[in-house]
Amino acid sequence: MSTADLAITPVRSSLLSRRPTLVFILLGCAAVLLLLLNVTIGSVHYPLAEIIRILQAPAEASTSTAGSIIWNIRIPRAIAAIFGGAYLAASGLLLQIYFRNPIVGPYILGISSGATLMVSFVMLTTVSAGLTMFSPYLNTLAAFLGAYAVMFLVLVIANRVGGGVTLLIVGLMVGYLCGAVTAILTALAEKEKIKGFVLWQLGSFSGFKWDEIMLLLVGGGLIIGLLYLLSKPLNAFLLGEEYAASLGVNIRRFRLLILLCSCALAGMITAMAGPVAFVGMAVPHMARLSFGTSDNRILIPGACLMGAVVTSLCDLIARTVMAPVELPLSAITAFFGAPIVISLLLKRRVKL
Repeated sequence: MSTADLAITPVRSSLLSRRPTLVFILLGCAAVLLLLLNVTIGSVHYPLAEIIRILQAPAEASTSTAGSIIWNIRIPRAIAAIFGGAYLAASGLLLQIYFRNPIVGPYILGISSGATLMVSFVMLTTVSAGLTMFSPYLNTLAAFLGAYAVMFLVLVIANRVGGGVTLLIVGLMVGYLCGAVTAILTALAEKEKIKGFVLWQLGSFSGFKWDEIMLLLVGGGLIIGLLYLLSKPLNAFLLGEEYAASLGVNIRRFRLLILLCSCALAGMITAMAGPVAFVGMAVPHMARLSFGTSDNRILIPGACLMGAVVTSLCDLIARTVMAPVELPLSAITAFFGAPIVISLLLKRRVKL
């Protein structure tokens, strides 16, 4: 090895050791920038000086039209996009660790289909007529019920089967069954009701309220904190169940905990925003490549931050590229995520 090579080697080692920090800084700056852009850019234009003045006066949320738009529409939506992307990315990361499969996403276990089924009962039938006391949160409550009912079913099955592939197939079959019932309800529904249901299926972070933001902050934040505390057992689980068991990890309980946390995060976002495609599948791959590691102590916060950036960017594009018409969020995330997943599979020549 030459003297030049010896000089370059410590520099490369130093850059690699600082790589996660640099990526965290870049993603943090991007998240803040996109948050500001989502607040300042919209179908109604306000000068930057006026927006800054409104942000400094929260009381204007109830006293002026501009204040109401900024504080009650744009800011909750921008924050919801950040939380939504973070939680979907964390959910996808957990499932990819669990199944050791690069194309597994949060909705592979039928969580989205369960939520969609219950929302279809509310929106396409007359069930909602006798439940006016729950308005305007009836769709959200129905989606919660459907998502967590499927989650409970998956957890019960996970407690009985030992193989991840078996559980994966069961999740797919449950999703197909929910989809079949939803299709029948759609075929029998009135045309006016079908339009609203189809729009919900496309996914959107619009219409979020501050109490829903607080639920995301508290509920999802506790789960993310728990996952970070479980980083070392997750690293051991990556090396095989036998290795994790040799370190004292209770495999059965740990598998159930992974599924519970993943389904809870995905179900929470699906219930409030509708199905949002490809974020949970593509972002964990992007995080691994960007941070250059499989250490979950870095990947869990890194995937959350990258998911927040990607989803915020997709939401901004959906709102602005053809304004005042808003494009479906899932269409934008699919255009963004599908090529990434395909390129990764081709590059790594993954065999499924």
